[in-house]
Amino acid sequence: MKQKILVLDDDADILAIISYILTDKGFDVATLSGGEEIGKVIRQFNPDLVLMDVMLGSMDGRMICKDLKHQPETSSLPVILISASHDLAQSLREDGAPNDFIAKPFDIDKLVKTVEEQLTS
Repeated sequence: MKQKILVLDDDADILAIISYILTDKGFDVATLSGGEEIGKVIRQFNPDLVLMDVMLGSMDGRMICKDLKHQPETSSLPVILISASHDLAQSLREDGAPNDFIAKPFDIDKLVKTVEEQLTS
């Protein structure tokens, strides 16, 4: 059975690229362009990992991550944040921290390696 990844990014091009890369690597991918529906989609899709941009329009991916980490049903769900402008290394030490982060522009091999590492840890 394919591992499931939920990808969130408000940039349609980045969303399409990441979805294509991960689908090509054999993952089952669902996408969202914002965080408003994340709870509903997680319940329906039941992802093995969430890969999410920090800036999601009016929402902050770091806050969504924190919320996920504080919910009993999603606290163990691996979350990887993506950002072009934020120092996410600091975020890894905070309460409700993501499991890892990737800086934009990202290297495709690094993206896949980070996802695979989180899914096997």
